[in-house]
Amino acid sequence: MPLPVPAVERVRIHQRRINIDGYKRTDGLWEVEATLVDTKDQDYPLHTGLLKGGDAVHAMQVRVAFDARMTVVEASACTDAAPYPGACENIAPDYSRIVGLNLMQGFLKAVKAMFGGTHGCTHISELLMLLPTAAMQTLAGEVLDKDENGHKPYQLDRCHALATHSETVRRYYPRWYRKHSP
Repeated sequence: MPLPVPAVERVRIHQRRINIDGYKRTDGLWEVEATLVDTKDQDYPLHTGLLKGGDAVHAMQVRVAFDARMTVVEASACTDAAPYPGACENIAPDYSRIVGLNLMQGFLKAVKAMFGGTHGCTHISELLMLLPTAAMQTLAGEVLDKDENGHKPYQLDRCHALATHSETVRRYYPRWYRKHSP
């Protein structure tokens, strides 16, 4: 069901586009590449000069490579457009520090601790927050999550529909179903 039609007339002034692509590499690893682009529909005065409407205020990218256990083995980030050239892009190389983190175990908390506040770029850090679920979707169908492998599937207990006490899990993942106890 789509959102309801807005009740009040409006004019768009800002657009943020986020694109995430998942890849299978020939070396047995997977990659997720995320891009964030902010634009204004009108000219935008900045302290660093006038930005023409439609030009990127922010354009950042992140790429991580990970293994079947969801451990990050390579990471890079870049800033192609930012409101403060010569400053914003300087932090991007620091994001290689996420190598060794597991996308499904403590990743979000670790990223917040490493890059929160003035220790990182708000926009690059926001992109990192989207990586775990994108990585999970990239592996969907690639790494078996059937009962035979002995490991609880990554997606269980990560949303309400896949809570181990849910009807969905009882039906599709019976081995992992647990009755709900209040």
